[in-house]
Amino acid sequence: MLKKLFGKKEEAPKTVVASAPLTGTVKSLDEVPDPVFSQKMMGDGIAIDPSEGKVVSPVDGEIMQLFPTKHAVGIKAKNGAELLIHIGLETVSMNGEGFEAHVSEGSKVNKGDALITFDLDLVKEKAKSTITPIILTNGDNMGELVKKEAVSVTAGKEEVLEITAE
Repeated sequence: MLKKLFGKKEEAPKTVVASAPLTGTVKSLDEVPDPVFSQKMMGDGIAIDPSEGKVVSPVDGEIMQLFPTKHAVGIKAKNGAELLIHIGLETVSMNGEGFEAHVSEGSKVNKGDALITFDLDLVKEKAKSTITPIILTNGDNMGELVKKEAVSVTAGKEEVLEITAE
């Protein structure tokens, strides 16, 4: 009991490897038809053009933000990296239609846990694009971001980003 109270605190890992949060085709951010993402205004990262409507956690961490419309989720990895997964473009106007969240703010998640499921056909019909940016939003506070070579990915399987804390 005392050991638990006064024992060593688990040290945060310096480097976190993020797996693909969706199944689909990896794109570079400059291919995203939205300047907020293509010009990296929110941060650097990658995008995935999904082939199925399921988003899983790319890292072990905590849900920092779940948008009320369920079209985007923010996760803080154990090394402090903050990742935003923004499903499709201009999906906020769908007001949550076709989206179902499986987590809430403050939820602890493990790599591969289901975060959000969505109706891919409905997003294709109602949104500007299904392309989903995965952004490191606090890159200025982190060390290095390495984008892994990946083209076709399966949710929770292939590694897509390696993020090192300073």
